[in-house]
Amino acid sequence: MNKVKVGSFSVGGNEPLVLLAGPCALESLDRCLYIGRTIKEICGRLGVPYVFKASFDKANRSSFHSFRGPGMEKGIEMLGKIKAELQVPIVTDIHETYQAEPVAKVADILQIPAFLCRQTDLLHAAAGTGRVVNVKKGQFLSPADMRNVVDKLHESGSEKILLTERGASFGYNNLVVDMRSFPIMRSFGYPVIFDGTHSVQIPGGAGTKSSGNREYVEYLVRAAVGVGVDGLFLEVHDNPEEALSDGPNMLYLDKLEDLLKDALAIHEIVRKKM
Repeated sequence: MNKVKVGSFSVGGNEPLVLLAGPCALESLDRCLYIGRTIKEICGRLGVPYVFKASFDKANRSSFHSFRGPGMEKGIEMLGKIKAELQVPIVTDIHETYQAEPVAKVADILQIPAFLCRQTDLLHAAAGTGRVVNVKKGQFLSPADMRNVVDKLHESGSEKILLTERGASFGYNNLVVDMRSFPIMRSFGYPVIFDGTHSVQIPGGAGTKSSGNREYVEYLVRAAVGVGVDGLFLEVHDNPEEALSDGPNMLYLDKLEDLLKDALAIHEIVRKKM
């Protein structure tokens, strides 16, 4: 497997389990710093490499009136301050080709949203920045279809690739995680991440916004780590009920440490066989 360098650590192979985590969208700077600082402290205690996650624009919201974030210009500024304060790598989404270059000036990982994972021009633009590209598998794709996504990134000159599973949709708002997807996507030679919070999302389940079942996050995380993954993607908030985006599927900040302890114990057993 290709190891992918992110900041001062590597993802994949026999490396430690990495965590990409933070609030769904950028809210206030103080709140993002508090969440990120707390996660960093937890990861420091447990020896988990940490990447701060938050989106400056959630362009795939259910409703035109849903909160999307501060936008690219203000979002880049906020992410830069968070990166400088926390001294950790940053991952954030891009939705348009023109966003790739400016966002790459602050983000260590450019994330391609699931709905856009087949957009050739977007993949090409992200790869052209030289940054790591994390592609979320579309809810409408089989794991094997992600081989074509990897090939597009190769053709665009990138070997810095992460693939993320976030469940498959069979309609009627439900997402289902097929555990076979992890070994299938890992067979392409790149690290695979499990998105444990979007996988319990119920897209559009609340009519004009998404709902979710956060009570199942811990079960799916333990199962995915048991199958074999290289990292976890978790949206975390100190009070999800107040979150401006994706609150019903976000993990409570005070639940994170215990969940990571479980994941690490399982990962230590599994990686000896990977």
